[in-house]
Amino acid sequence: MSTIFDRNRLALRPLADRDNRVDVDHDLIRPGDPTPSLSERAAEQTRRVARAIRRARERDRPVIAAFGAHAIKNGLAPVLIDLMNGGLITHYATNGAGIIHDWEIAFQGRTSESVRDNQHAGTFGLWDETGRYLNLAIAVGAYRGMGYGESVGALIQENGLEIPDEGELEGVVADAGSPAWRRAAAADLLATVARASVPSGRLRVEHPFREYSLQAAAYAAGVPLTGHPMIGHDIIYMHPVSSGAAIGRTAETDFLRFAEAVQSISDGVYLSVGSAIMSPMVFEKSFSMAQNVAIQEGRRIHGHSLFVVDLAEATWDWSSQGEPPADDPAYYLRFLKSFSRVGGELEYLCADNRAFFPALRAELG
Repeated sequence: MSTIFDRNRLALRPLADRDNRVDVDHDLIRPGDPTPSLSERAAEQTRRVARAIRRARERDRPVIAAFGAHAIKNGLAPVLIDLMNGGLITHYATNGAGIIHDWEIAFQGRTSESVRDNQHAGTFGLWDETGRYLNLAIAVGAYRGMGYGESVGALIQENGLEIPDEGELEGVVADAGSPAWRRAAAADLLATVARASVPSGRLRVEHPFREYSLQAAAYAAGVPLTGHPMIGHDIIYMHPVSSGAAIGRTAETDFLRFAEAVQSISDGVYLSVGSAIMSPMVFEKSFSMAQNVAIQEGRRIHGHSLFVVDLAEATWDWSSQGEPPADDPAYYLRFLKSFSRVGGELEYLCADNRAFFPALRAELG
């Protein structure tokens, strides 16, 4: 049997020592701030997105918005919070990096290290507080039956965590009457707390920039913000405190929460912005599950609008031409191919998210 990497050998650094490329004082974008302009075509398409969202909300249909981490790094959280608080977005979804950048902004008002420079220095991703607090939040959230994004949102909004007493956790593990998932989550949390050397009780973690956290705002408002990570993709899995079991448990909860929202997508809107892999992959599986149940019930999911926003120039008109042949490079654009196969109206919009989201908010009034 081959050996595995021992993360306890890593030399972790305080997050305060890290140089960051994003700072709330310079990079936040608020509703009404000057932003990059859209092309004439993208502006017209954005108006169509706004009309579709208005129709969906007038009919009490969902508007699900998935986004990549750059939406947070680009300072768009205030705009996204405004869209949510206005009842225009009913569900947010992001990848593991989006969760991390949002937390770092809330914690220290800065995020985004230089991968190139820190790889050379042997420090990339090896920042103690990011890995320690997020992994603890996820382990506590798993024990509480929470999702990935919800667990981190609670950490931020509540300025810390309640670490259960060791005796309580041991009692749950030993209780044959407890649900199997909770017994397992209690065992995971016991191990995580031991690795982190954290005592039971209140663990205070201040978030001075909490007002700029989309996760905290979603948690406070009771609006789902689901996290869809992949182990090995995010820096917090490098930390010795990390628990793959807790990550998987909370991520699965969020996947099922996302799929539950997709069940109601008929006549609703799905907006995918700057997420070339996570969004199409999670949506196509969720849609298949939702359609399977709908067909069993004698109906079909239909009438949904799909808007995909990214920076790549379109080389194929997916709306009118359908799926390209396999010998065309456009065929391999996962963020369009997957969406083209689930029915509904699909439209691709080429735009910078720093221009798109503020323009969309302005169109929606």
